[in-house]
Amino acid sequence: MLHKPATPVGKDPAGPYKMRLGIWMFIFYSLFYASFVAINLLNPLAMGAIIFLGLNLATVYGFALIIVALIEALVYNALCHKKETEFVQAEKQKSGKGNSKKGKA
Repeated sequence: MLHKPATPVGKDPAGPYKMRLGIWMFIFYSLFYASFVAINLLNPLAMGAIIFLGLNLATVYGFALIIVALIEALVYNALCHKKETEFVQAEKQKSGKGNSKKGKA
């Protein structure tokens, strides 16, 4: 039994875009997380402050870290899908123009 990819693998024209987007999102999330760590280092008592519906800052910030990560994942997926669709459409237009010229001659 061969273990091959289910779909053919080739060069991804959206690869550089995906990498750039991923790096920017990683930087944003890293800064967000670093601020959580900084609060814990510089003023750990602040994490005990009640700020929202009886929840302390540590709990709210922890949930925010999880929610922001999920939102980033959804945004990344949507933006990458959009960019891949643009490349597919451009490829179809390019191949469609080439075929129509050959067919008319």
